[in-house]
Amino acid sequence: MREEDKGVLDSGGSDAGLANAAARGQVETVRQLLEAGVDPNRVNYFGRRPIQVMMMGSTRVAELLLLHGAEPDCMDPATLTRPVHDAAREGFLDTLVLLHQAGAQLDVYDAWGRLPVDLAEEQGHHDVVQYLRAAIEV
Repeated sequence: MREEDKGVLDSGGSDAGLANAAARGQVETVRQLLEAGVDPNRVNYFGRRPIQVMMMGSTRVAELLLLHGAEPDCMDPATLTRPVHDAAREGFLDTLVLLHQAGAQLDVYDAWGRLPVDLAEEQGHHDVVQYLRAAIEV
C-alpha cells in the first residue's frame, strides 16, 4: 500500500476518506475502504456521495462503487445534476455506460433544464451524444 493511502485508512476508513479516494481516482484505496465496509452512499462533509465526486474518467472506481451498492442515480439537491450529467459533460463514455447499465436514468433534467445529452452536445462529445440518443430512443 502506498504511504499516502495509509492515512486514509488509518483515519478509521471514514466516508470522507472514500469520497476523497474516489475523487482522486485511487482505485486500490477505494477497493480497500469498500471491502472494509465503508458505505458507498454516505455523504461527505460537503454533502456529496463518492459517486458524485469520483474521478469520472476512472471507470474502475465507478465499477467498484457500483458493485458495492452506490446509487447511480443520486441527485445533487442544489443543481439537480446526477453522475450521468457529469460524465456526459466531461465526455467519459465508458463511465456513462457503466452508470446507465447500473440503472441510472438518462432522460433527467438538471436545474437549468438540461439533459445529459444537452451537456455532451455543448462540449462537442459526439460519441457520448450518439450513445445517449440511441439509449433514450429505445
